[in-house]
Amino acid sequence: MTALDIELQSVTKSYGAVPVVRDLSLSVPRGEFVSILGPSGCGKTTTLNMIAGFASPSSGDIRIRGKSQVRVSPEHRNIGLVFQNYALFPHMTVAENVGFGLKMRKVPKIEVAGRIAEALESVHLLGYAERYPRELSGGQQQRVALARAIAPRPSVLLLDEPLSNLDLKLREAMRIELKEIQAALGMTFVYVTHDQEEAMAMSDRIVVMWGGEIAQEGRPGEIYRNPKSRFVADFIGRSNLIPFSSWKASLHGTEVMLDHSGLTLISAKKKVTPETGFICIRPENLHLMTEADALSASVNRLSGRLRRIVDLGAQLELTVELAPGLSVAHVLTSSQADDLPELGAVLHMVVAPEDVQLLSH
Repeated sequence: MTALDIELQSVTKSYGAVPVVRDLSLSVPRGEFVSILGPSGCGKTTTLNMIAGFASPSSGDIRIRGKSQVRVSPEHRNIGLVFQNYALFPHMTVAENVGFGLKMRKVPKIEVAGRIAEALESVHLLGYAERYPRELSGGQQQRVALARAIAPRPSVLLLDEPLSNLDLKLREAMRIELKEIQAALGMTFVYVTHDQEEAMAMSDRIVVMWGGEIAQEGRPGEIYRNPKSRFVADFIGRSNLIPFSSWKASLHGTEVMLDHSGLTLISAKKKVTPETGFICIRPENLHLMTEADALSASVNRLSGRLRRIVDLGAQLELTVELAPGLSVAHVLTSSQADDLPELGAVLHMVVAPEDVQLLSH
């Protein structure tokens, strides 16, 4: 028996002459929480719909637990589905909503009550069986939708932006609950979202899509620290993305000249290709220093004028102008606010060569 719950093998989906998903291959091991992340129109929902059976691939194969699903209808794929609009029946109780899928699958009546209780217990709603959806909060309704999806004990659960209708605080709470539920069930979750924070908080692995293709996949921290392209660096977290005009090998790695500024920086990365044209520095990897300490640093000294301070509560976001038309963002904790100079003052910073990423366009 295969250890993979889902396999997409060279899957392409076109509508007429327009390809929406291009030659996509993806394997999802059993019990993994995978998020498919990307902007609107990148092909992530189409990919989910093909796994669910709501759309057929133009070419390629989709396998669930080793068996091809291309000619299998959605109701026979043994998958659970959770959508952003919940789709609860308002005239049914919580228990009746959760049991609906079981009845459609003709689960023996003697089993139904136990399955409903089991599903509600897994989402912490065991005492809500006789309530109606209108008597529940948005988060509770979402958990009912989740219970309904897992009650039939599917092989995998597909979730299409299920938290997008919730307010920020509730979304953050539900992220934690969803991950805890998934871990307790040991079930494979495939989660589609455009929210990178959501994906980072919950996923074992993130698949970043762009233009119908996989731009990068890996563990959240790995993608954040080592983006492969300008798009991924810009989409995952906050980045300082700066084009460079020329480069040369140096003792410490690769020295690049930043466009239109005369400034140079050294990256510890040594692989430069014709497609490489940007550096990426995460704002937290710029370190403020006194002028004396900055001058004593051997490489990657930067100086510029403080042009803006945005107070985000726990953090301060600074904009520092290094040269005309070239500014970088830097973040500090709010506890460091008292040490900041006035706007227009010169700040001195350093960045380690290993924190200067070289990226393709």
